[in-house]
Amino acid sequence: MGGRAGKVRPIKTAFILGAGLGTRLRPLTEACPKPLLTVGGRPLITYAMEHLRSAGVERFIVNTHHCAEAYEKAFPERAWSGLPVTFRYEPVLLDTAGGIKNIEDLLEEDETFFVYNGDVISSLPLRTLVEFHFSRGAEATLALRSEGPLRNVSLDEEGRVCDMRGMLGNPGVRRCQFTGIYVLERRFLGRLEPGRVESVVPALVRLIGERPGSVAGVVIDEGFWSDVGSVEEYRRVGIR
Repeated sequence: MGGRAGKVRPIKTAFILGAGLGTRLRPLTEACPKPLLTVGGRPLITYAMEHLRSAGVERFIVNTHHCAEAYEKAFPERAWSGLPVTFRYEPVLLDTAGGIKNIEDLLEEDETFFVYNGDVISSLPLRTLVEFHFSRGAEATLALRSEGPLRNVSLDEEGRVCDMRGMLGNPGVRRCQFTGIYVLERRFLGRLEPGRVESVVPALVRLIGERPGSVAGVVIDEGFWSDVGSVEEYRRVGIR
């Protein structure tokens, strides 16, 4: 495995990815960040916040880029439901790994934290993800679904993540959908280069290649999950 298993600890910080351009949702996102689109009368991102709060999260960090000022208007007190929200502006869009590296100074030493795509609505049991992460002693643990439109995370016979997007040429024995919800150890950020524009997937794949078992994946089919990545899906979840 990727490291020594430890006891379950509370995860107090969540990093929500809010800086994307939302190109697949244009024209809805031309003047609004995708996570601030209204669903059920409130911003999409608040569903992620509500979900994370239910798991014990006490503070949020949100990266911004496109229409960054809209976040200040949506959260003028830099808080949501009594929990602090810290915004980290990216003058140059850094993608997921770059965005994660860019908040390193906001994290405590040896902190474990959630990463959550800002365009996801889900009710999957986050406790299952957290318990699995600590039981495996991994640097990263991905919440997966057995079905979905992009089943490009490969698991081996032991249930470990052995490839993503076929980048290592290892199909494993099972392919799953990555939900965009995961847990990271702060030490993972030491593998990332400051200012580098990069997706988190290649960074995770490098870790898989170097230390098999360091990236864990747990299949959680309970609860609802939707990636609001298209106008059609946005309209569908908006009427739930």
